[in-house]
Amino acid sequence: MTTLHAVFQHTSAAHPRVRALGLGDLRIALSKGVEDFLAMPTHVLFAIAIYPIAGIVIATLTFEESLIPLLFPLASGFALVGPFAAIGLYEMSRRREQGLEATWSSAYEPLRARSAGSIFAVGFLLMTIFLAWLVSAMGLYWALYDGTSHASVLAFAEEVVTTGRGWILIMLGNLVGFAFSLVALAVSVISIPLLVDRDVDALAAIETSMTVVRENPGPMLAWGFIVAGLLVLGMLPLFIGLAVVLPVLGHATWHLYRRAVTPP
Repeated sequence: MTTLHAVFQHTSAAHPRVRALGLGDLRIALSKGVEDFLAMPTHVLFAIAIYPIAGIVIATLTFEESLIPLLFPLASGFALVGPFAAIGLYEMSRRREQGLEATWSSAYEPLRARSAGSIFAVGFLLMTIFLAWLVSAMGLYWALYDGTSHASVLAFAEEVVTTGRGWILIMLGNLVGFAFSLVALAVSVISIPLLVDRDVDALAAIETSMTVVRENPGPMLAWGFIVAGLLVLGMLPLFIGLAVVLPVLGHATWHLYRRAVTPP
């Protein structure tokens, strides 16, 4: 009961103040993200982790006909849970910012801190959004294709881009995915970095994140498109580019949080 109280305690005093953002803040955040990436060897871990995971997913979808339609939703949906996966990157940027030693042995200190329960609560919410996106994507596919299977990923791709119902799937799928992405962006873009940085509850962190998005709709929408565009570029060369894109975005998100929320 005490843990749940700490996770969902709702007090107005815990709400940080937010700042107005401009496109210049996004450029600065990305620039500082690149600086952190070059200063800390985070790419090594991502290179080790991403390749086998991406390989397993691609191989599974390639040989399991019933899962082929989930290839794009799985790949694009990674951005929905990315903020939780980037906890270690936020902590490394925080430690470097304060002149502390930034190593992978200390990167996940937030998961052992008092705010760990709140971090996991937001992570669970993001995973729920991700699963809802997969269910919606599969439901849309079944509604248009009535469970029709395809022999390979290439056969499915050809069907999608050369038929009318395929283009309907593309348009509706992107619209639905965009809606889920907006929800995930509003919930998590600031909340998890805030929880890494301060001892606040999950509700206060989520509300702060949503306030930043509500008061800065243009810049935050632009940030969402930047994240999506960089992820697509990272996925194109067989997911190899994600070894650079993901850590840069993780570090950059930390610096975006710093510019969006006033210090305590």
